[in-house]
Amino acid sequence: MEQLLGKGRDCELHLPAGVSWSWLRIPGVLQRLAFTYFVLSLLQTFWGRKAIPQSEVRRKLHLRDPSSSRTLNKTEESWLMIFLLETLWLCITFLLPVPNCPTGYLGAGGIGDNGLYPNCTGGAAGYIDRWMFGDNMYRYPTCKKLYLTVQPFDPEGILGTINSIVMGFLGITTQTALLLVIDLKSFSFPPQGISAAILSKCTRDGGFIPVNKNLWSLSYVMCMGALSFLLLGGMYFIIDVRGWWGGQPFLYPGMNSILVYVGHSLLGFYFPFSWEMRFQESHWEFLLQSLWGTSLWVLIAYLLYRKSFFLKI
Repeated sequence: MEQLLGKGRDCELHLPAGVSWSWLRIPGVLQRLAFTYFVLSLLQTFWGRKAIPQSEVRRKLHLRDPSSSRTLNKTEESWLMIFLLETLWLCITFLLPVPNCPTGYLGAGGIGDNGLYPNCTGGAAGYIDRWMFGDNMYRYPTCKKLYLTVQPFDPEGILGTINSIVMGFLGITTQTALLLVIDLKSFSFPPQGISAAILSKCTRDGGFIPVNKNLWSLSYVMCMGALSFLLLGGMYFIIDVRGWWGGQPFLYPGMNSILVYVGHSLLGFYFPFSWEMRFQESHWEFLLQSLWGTSLWVLIAYLLYRKSFFLKI
């Protein structure tokens, strides 16, 4: 403790060798969630529906009816704000000049693209984050190992947060639809899947806008939104409509999702959640460890549920 706090009257904080405050990461997952919720709360406060009338709750509505469509959707002002945000993302991504890089570049840099753009990691998104945060970013992104990149890049950067707001807004509209619709025949999922297919040209890493989680690209938002809505629709039919399943045991981690996420981030690399691998080249031990760690967190979430302990943002 004395080595950390230092000695003398000034009580200056001395960090261990090799550690610097200049490396403190400013962006992050929870930071992105917090900002996304903040923006969405503003949209709901100023332009969203304040409450759903009791007469409309669980009432059968048909989206082909113009009046019911207006009832289900947010006000036009909310959709206009989302449209403007997405337009801002598109303009910055494809029109912002990045020094010594192609305008509109969406690649990983490094040895990607035959090594033509080694210092262009993330294109405009990476350029903005490096200008804003310097070295205060995630130091070991996925692209560093795969493409041997040398530029820092943060997957929770500023530009990608715009699209996380768009994804959150799609979730809000879905929640409203589920509250108002009881007949699955009257509930149609938005065509995110078609949009993702067009933007990516149904390729793994090509198309007009590739599906890229690190960039949180528009095609990634559409693709994940479509898959999420499909899964939600299936669960809604199985659990709420048919009553075949109550959602256990996944119900319990969902009630304490933030606690489980933070707990795994802090303790996931320690025993008993993980152990030192004996067979590094085999996938089965990684799979076993992942299943074991997940089971432990489900058990912890269940015990917290029994104690009525829930951690919320």
